[in-house]
Amino acid sequence: MKDTKEHILEISLLLFLQNSYKAVTLSDIVRKTGLSKGAFYHYFDSKQELFEEVVKFYFGDVLNIQFSSYNQGSLKGFYEDFLQHNFYKIGVFEKVNQSNEDIRNLNQYFLLFDAITQFPEFRKKFNEHTKQELQIWGNVIANAKKTGEIKSNVSDENIARMFMYMGDGNAIHSILLDRKSSEIKKFIGDLKTIWDELYELLKNEKE
Repeated sequence: MKDTKEHILEISLLLFLQNSYKAVTLSDIVRKTGLSKGAFYHYFDSKQELFEEVVKFYFGDVLNIQFSSYNQGSLKGFYEDFLQHNFYKIGVFEKVNQSNEDIRNLNQYFLLFDAITQFPEFRKKFNEHTKQELQIWGNVIANAKKTGEIKSNVSDENIARMFMYMGDGNAIHSILLDRKSSEIKKFIGDLKTIWDELYELLKNEKE
């Protein structure tokens, strides 16, 4: 059985994803959680403090990815581990949305933009994470060239950007299609197909 604080975080995550930080009121949160205001204030002093906790609850694992746990000896192994991590992320959405099958795409990008706007420290951490991710991709790609796994005259950094930007673009495309929450996992399969094809091009590129 989940504790009360976790219950508040999960319900609030769903509300912030459906709407926005500004649109969600404290009254909305109290009503949806089924708690009294007194019970709410036992765990959080304000909506802003709650939002900070929600951001940590959802994005904490995203911004603290242990890339060292991914297979860095192979480009294909690395991006497959990366995709597996995204399946885990989507599991968070399914968990909080399990009783709301008709709700359309739970937009983590809006939550991300709200977090960046509301908290400068989060923007800084997100930028640091992006730089770290680019560097890790670049290192894996450099190693893949060294071992002969792939052959390409394109710079390591630009290949890294291809993988990263394809991932971001595919996610945004999925959002614009307004898929149901139960269909969101399909975009991971689509992304794997795209990355597999890019990988084959890099593997077979002529000198």
